[in-house]
Amino acid sequence: MSDAATSLLSAVRRPSPYTRRDWALAALVLTVLVFDAAFRDLAWRPVAVAFGSGLALAVLVRRIHPLPAVVYAFGGFAVLDLATFVMGTEPVVLHSGWVVLVLAYSLLRWRAGREVVVGMAVMAVALTVIVSVDLPGFAEAIAGIAIVLLAAALGASVRYRTIARGQLIVQAKLQEREQLARELHDTVAHHVSAIAIQAQAGLFLARSSSLSGATEALETINQEAARTLAEMRTMVSALRDHRQQPPLVPQRGIADIDGLATGSTGALRIDVELRGDLTSLPPAVEGALYRVTQESITNVQRHARQATQVMVEVTGGATDVELTVSDDGARIVSAGGLPGFGLLGMTERITLLGGTLTAGPQPEGGWIVRAVLSRRSAAT
Repeated sequence: MSDAATSLLSAVRRPSPYTRRDWALAALVLTVLVFDAAFRDLAWRPVAVAFGSGLALAVLVRRIHPLPAVVYAFGGFAVLDLATFVMGTEPVVLHSGWVVLVLAYSLLRWRAGREVVVGMAVMAVALTVIVSVDLPGFAEAIAGIAIVLLAAALGASVRYRTIARGQLIVQAKLQEREQLARELHDTVAHHVSAIAIQAQAGLFLARSSSLSGATEALETINQEAARTLAEMRTMVSALRDHRQQPPLVPQRGIADIDGLATGSTGALRIDVELRGDLTSLPPAVEGALYRVTQESITNVQRHARQATQVMVEVTGGATDVELTVSDDGARIVSAGGLPGFGLLGMTERITLLGGTLTAGPQPEGGWIVRAVLSRRSAAT
């Protein structure tokens, strides 16, 4: 089964009922109905007014009850057309009949599985009846059916896009957690290696009757073990594919942020300023600050229009360390105004370490990313 078909048959998050847009559409349907009743010679006027009022209610509840709304609207029009045809009277024509397009869209936007199958079957039967008893012309009938199907297809397309984007967001978060887990794996491995070396030295000194040297080695082991346990607490919060065993690699840190300035070009200058106390930071914090800086600079290069400067500032305080990456360019908004997955990954990384990350336009122009992490982080 294709991904598109699977998305139509899978469960969907229930939407918020009765939004302002729904109330506005319901009010518009009622307004058109009042116009029809006041200025047009409606066939079966009482029935037409009652049915039109029901259409307003169907539009109002279309998000939480799309299938009953579709059955009422399409089935109602089919029954009215069939009844007037049998009675030999003029058909009931309501200008508010356009709401069936909204309801067809809502069915495939908010529902899946059996409800979609039942709703599409009702629509097919209703359209067949309507075209059979009130055929305006072959071309007009085909055009009308095509418009209804187009509305339904639009709803399915929006639904599939929403599901696909949700999956991409989850994937971006998992990838960031994977990367963070690997970096923490390298850090812990470094501490364990130091413990092993100190333990061997302590054993040698103890056997040589050098008790002071053995005591010093044991103190170092105690410190390294405490750091290792602290880093392991952070690893519990990260997801990792245990089937992959990545090689040990040097972890990036504060000192490597200066190296990112080498990416400056004639059109884009990158300035880095490190100030305050940036010593004795947990390796996980240093790695996170480097990755956020790297991703932010990459985002400027890809998405900022007419940017000439990127300013990176890392400030170490008594209890926390703050990173800001700002530029002077105009942000290019992606399709639909949705945030990129790089920003989601950065937020996930900082959140896992107990910090906060904000990003947005600056009042004077440009874009700024600000991350704040505790000096002890979530790992201590």
